[in-house]
Amino acid sequence: MTGPLVCKQVRDVTHDMRTFVFEASEPALFRHDPGQYLTFTFEIDGQEIDRCYTLSSPPSRPLLASITVKRVPGGRVSNWLHDHLTPGDVVRARGPLGGFSTARHPAPAYLFLSGGSGITPLMSMTRTLYDLASPADVVFVHSARTPDDIPFRQELELMAATAPHIRVAHVCEDDGAVERWDGHRGRLTLDVLRQIAPDLPRREVFTCGPQGYMRAIRRMLATAGLPEDRCHEESFEAPAPAAVKATGDTSFAVRLSRSGATIACDTGTPLLEAAARAGITLPSSCGQGLCGTCVTTLEKGTVDMRPGGGLRPGDVARNKILLCCSTPLEDLVIDA
Repeated sequence: MTGPLVCKQVRDVTHDMRTFVFEASEPALFRHDPGQYLTFTFEIDGQEIDRCYTLSSPPSRPLLASITVKRVPGGRVSNWLHDHLTPGDVVRARGPLGGFSTARHPAPAYLFLSGGSGITPLMSMTRTLYDLASPADVVFVHSARTPDDIPFRQELELMAATAPHIRVAHVCEDDGAVERWDGHRGRLTLDVLRQIAPDLPRREVFTCGPQGYMRAIRRMLATAGLPEDRCHEESFEAPAPAAVKATGDTSFAVRLSRSGATIACDTGTPLLEAAARAGITLPSSCGQGLCGTCVTTLEKGTVDMRPGGGLRPGDVARNKILLCCSTPLEDLVIDA
């Protein structure tokens, strides 16, 4: 699935979330696993920018592909999509990518846990199971700030009402502008999770959401005694800056030519991680050398790079590197 995609429709999901529906510019079916993502290339103000977006559409509906994007305050791409992308516009995408999928972990019972826009891969999985009349037992729990912020609420309720093996629950921190919330209130806790899914230990768990939400879920599942190999998670948020640890390895100076900043990076430390430790957030998504979001130009120096497929043919010849999987072999200058 690599090439131009034509926007066919834009749908409002919540007050700050929209679904963008695409079809291939040439007749083609979209073949992917539920939960996988595409790397999109958008031209914004004359500059090409790559971003990863999970397909919220299921592979059981292969004529179209959709992504659901939340408007992020100050977000360059999310705001551009909401404000400018309209039916008829053409974008480029490549993929599918990622292993966060029920197709990779078949099970008789699932627990889907999502927060915010992390609902998108789990919607793809749920829609797939629903479309295929799967006998798998699904409990879907979404956490939102208010009822106004629950994406796909009516669709989830419809699936739960018409499919005997799908149950849906929401947890809201506060009331909405119109609706007073009478469901589970506050933040998700292990006690509430056990009320919703008392058979929690027998389920295969998929979690997607903000980093803080996923840390809390990770602690809950560990307390509940679920083995790590039954707990799967996905996040496209940049990692929080970590504390700098003395390693004793050789350290090199890395100059970011656009910002003018210079950071230190040890041998064996990916450039993206070194930047995060220095408090600098650079564009990134998968962190595994797959998506290409962190691609930049190496202006000076050499690196040890082990990409997972996130570079286009010819990129290496043009001195392109992926920050998430490149470590310095000497002092560097990069276009960042």
